[in-house]
Amino acid sequence: MASKQPWLNPAVALGGLAPLALLAVQGAQGQLGANGIEFALNQTGLFALAVLLASLACTPLRLVTGWTWPARIRRTLGLLAFAYACAHFLTYAVLDQGLDVRAMAEDVLTRPFITVGFTAFVLLVPLALTSTNQQVRRLGFPKWQRLHRLAYVAAMLGVVHFVWRVKKDVTEPVLYGAVLALLLAVRVGEAVRKRRALAAQRTA
Repeated sequence: MASKQPWLNPAVALGGLAPLALLAVQGAQGQLGANGIEFALNQTGLFALAVLLASLACTPLRLVTGWTWPARIRRTLGLLAFAYACAHFLTYAVLDQGLDVRAMAEDVLTRPFITVGFTAFVLLVPLALTSTNQQVRRLGFPKWQRLHRLAYVAAMLGVVHFVWRVKKDVTEPVLYGAVLALLLAVRVGEAVRKRRALAAQRTA
């Protein structure tokens, strides 16, 4: 059955990639300020976390409002979050560390701020690789669904990574954490409601 809004996902993808394209153009023209690498790291990391939270908001938004369109863009948002996480990692690996594998490994092993961020990135890899309909069928929906709950773990680690990154004024990362807590509360509430409804059916 054809989508009623075939433009929705292309529009979300193009709009979501626009900041990354602008960042790349500004970087190529040397317009990212005195510390362009730090600016690029901050921007790509911020977008990765924001879009990841937007993807996690799709199901709670559908549950609360009854709208169906958020579910249709959830995959696109998830892949956008992964694209920004890749850009964030590549900025660190290529521009900041010059592909020095030894220095990067030392960072990951000895600096908790890097360890947490790298772990969040690694958790997103299997989610991106299993995002297709074919992979959902191959894994089976229950197993696929359990795997993709790792997105919440990645988001939690992303918030912690953000807190460590800003060091002093943690207002912004705390706001992201509050949004994540709210999304988790809606999902837990829905799970409890379903469990109680199922228990009531069994005892009826």
